[in-house]
Amino acid sequence: MATKPRIFLDTSAIFAGIWSETGGGRMLLRLGEAGAIVLLTSPLGVAELEAAFRAKAPRVLGTLALVFDRAGIEVTGHPSGELRKRADRLVDHPGDAQILGSAWEEDIDFFVSLDRKHFVDNQRLVDNVPFLVGTPGDCLAWIREKLRGLADPP
Repeated sequence: MATKPRIFLDTSAIFAGIWSETGGGRMLLRLGEAGAIVLLTSPLGVAELEAAFRAKAPRVLGTLALVFDRAGIEVTGHPSGELRKRADRLVDHPGDAQILGSAWEEDIDFFVSLDRKHFVDNQRLVDNVPFLVGTPGDCLAWIREKLRGLADPP
């Protein structure tokens, strides 16, 4: 792990990290804030987060920008046409395909989501992307393994 792990957070992972003071999503945000990992998300993910906070907790909507700044979350661009087509073949929901395509453009190490149906448990997806896919807890376990490997002598 010579370079910092590049971790893409989908909407559900960021929402959980903000909403819950204890879970894996919050720990990933903290690792981003510490500069230990690079966090990314998509423009559609940002729009979905804003809509969710407007509906569930409009008073804390301003906190969203602060969290992005402190955790260093980078917003990607929109995916190329080719990657969007690939993503469309792997997930059944157009919005999720847009988010997946944005992640795929960014040479990420891990795609983090709490959406089991469309992402985490979607074997067709997991078998056909060049990065790992899992929950915040899965990602934290992967990071721990990488760090443990660095500590082991050759």
